[in-house]
Amino acid sequence: MKRAFRIFLLLAFGFLQNLPAAAVEPINIGVFLPMTGSVAAFGQMEWLGIQTAHKMLSMVLGRKVKLVLEDSKSDQSEAGEAVERLIEEHKVVGIIGGATSADALAGGSIAEKYGIPMISPSATNLLVTRDKKYVFRACFDDSFQSQTAARQARIAMGANTAAVIVDIAQADYSVGLGNLFLKAFGEMGGKVLITAYIQTGDRDFGRQLSEINAAKPDIIYIPNYYTEDALLARQIREMGIKTPILMADGAHVPELITAGGKAVEGVYLTSHFSPEMVSTNLGQRFVANFKKEHKRDVDGFGALGADAYFILTGAINKSKSSEGSKIRAALIETKNYKGVTGAIKIEDDGRTVKSLVVTRVKNGKFNYVTTVNP
Repeated sequence: MKRAFRIFLLLAFGFLQNLPAAAVEPINIGVFLPMTGSVAAFGQMEWLGIQTAHKMLSMVLGRKVKLVLEDSKSDQSEAGEAVERLIEEHKVVGIIGGATSADALAGGSIAEKYGIPMISPSATNLLVTRDKKYVFRACFDDSFQSQTAARQARIAMGANTAAVIVDIAQADYSVGLGNLFLKAFGEMGGKVLITAYIQTGDRDFGRQLSEINAAKPDIIYIPNYYTEDALLARQIREMGIKTPILMADGAHVPELITAGGKAVEGVYLTSHFSPEMVSTNLGQRFVANFKKEHKRDVDGFGALGADAYFILTGAINKSKSSEGSKIRAALIETKNYKGVTGAIKIEDDGRTVKSLVVTRVKNGKFNYVTTVNP
């Protein structure tokens, strides 16, 4: 009887050894982006960059990374609900998003409440990370962008006076950046002659442009999203106004050129990235992989999406944990990260220090002009 029992145990042990090991649960990383709606171009570009980065680095802590995407639909309230779902339903350990400042502010308040680290690829409003422990960004902020824009206007473009056109429906981006530019331009000896207001969805800017034409500024600064900026540029040129135009990062998408046509030729932009300025090993590998996979050059928002992914997964690996507090501590230690868009430093208060790229539309393409370091 004892011999039979021993044989049974040996057979059972051998059977168990031949069973496949229990599947290791993946690490869920949430992504919330505007895949539809008025600024869908941002989300679609960032998602391509994130996916390419994921293929380059698909494991952390010895486990597969699973990306869970939620569409914020270009709507602030949808963004908050998307983050809630990512945390409550999908149990994500970290979050990438949102693409716009409004979405990042809404989603960031939820991430902060749950203690889940969140990194926005492209939200530039100062308030996105202010007084937050768990919210970060992979891009520069509007304090640096407005200073650079004012310097570009005053020095590089020789403007003594300016007109500013801002979209009041995008208060967290357009109005905030416009006000910061006004202050910086004034501190550099320039004068803003007129500030005109438009609203997302407007199609006729005749009244505002007539006032600007009468004021005769040396430059027109329009820090809005690409749809409104393309239409503004067309109407500016149709009215015979030849004043140079300066835009911001929210217009640095291919749709600006396809919608703006010849009207955006010569326009300058403060932006995040240009393939010509890639200098890091990671950046070169990513650019090559992106082009091979998507048959085109990567854009600024795709590059930022990749940086957000690489920074977050790097922090998870460094923390050797999936706990929010430990990942957050590792994110704060990001001091000389050589990313796709260049060197990135995250300060202890969550601010991100990095360079900015000035580009110009020439022959129907975005062309690299210069890099501005902080």
